[in-house]
Amino acid sequence: MGPPQHGRKCAKVQDPGRRRPRRRLCLLKGCEKPFQPSHPQARYCSEACRQAARRWRAWRARQRYRATDQGKACRRSQSRRYRERARASQRSAASQSRTRRRGAADLTVSEGREGQRPAHVCKKSLCDRPGCYTCFDPHPRSPLQRFCSSLCRCALQRVLEREARWRRRCLRRRIERRSG
Repeated sequence: MGPPQHGRKCAKVQDPGRRRPRRRLCLLKGCEKPFQPSHPQARYCSEACRQAARRWRAWRARQRYRATDQGKACRRSQSRRYRERARASQRSAASQSRTRRRGAADLTVSEGREGQRPAHVCKKSLCDRPGCYTCFDPHPRSPLQRFCSSLCRCALQRVLEREARWRRRCLRRRIERRSG
């Protein structure tokens, strides 16, 4: 056994009961930068990543709500009100253009159709990793699939296992304090 790695001077400065958490990767998909956490359960490297994860959680909640019958009914009523407003604004614009100049070309309205979803939008499943907006069809052999890829699954699994270890350690310390 060799000499200690750090001298006695370091032992006095550091609290022997506390250790700084080691570096880890940011959980947010697209960032994944290594960072030194300020708290043992920190998941994100910066405030911007925390805000992006918060936005992702809100987006996901909206998607889940819109998949329910009540959410679909609410969306249909929103669309109906929008179409009524669009028709009213078209009528007022057409009447204004006619009163200004006779023979002038009517205002054109964009030809985009409301209610037509883009082809890439999927109705099946959303990835559980924060910041991952990927929508996917679950594999027939695993209908309860929660992640779009193994990278997303491993990233979240790594974080959940680390937090579970931290909770077990804290529980063990509390039990030792009570008994000791």
